[in-house]
Amino acid sequence: MANIQSAKKRIRQTARRTAHNRMYLAAARTHVKKANQLIKAGELDDAETAVREACSTLDKAARKHVLHPGNASRRKGRLMAKLASAQAAAK
Repeated sequence: MANIQSAKKRIRQTARRTAHNRMYLAAARTHVKKANQLIKAGELDDAETAVREACSTLDKAARKHVLHPGNASRRKGRLMAKLASAQAAAK
């Protein structure tokens, strides 16, 4: 445990930031998982809106510096590729 006052404050700040960042990460994971499930189920109209929502959430996490922008971009690209291949297979 920290003895110095500034170190105690840093611990408090880190705990607050971690809780705040976890909210954005959890939301991004949830939206991506939902989009993947809809794509796998073949509900492409709902999947398209879910992918859009997931991309928005990933962008927000990257903007808040919770996710690295490249990481968010890679996840969005994979999601879009899955959606595109499912749409192509459906035609």
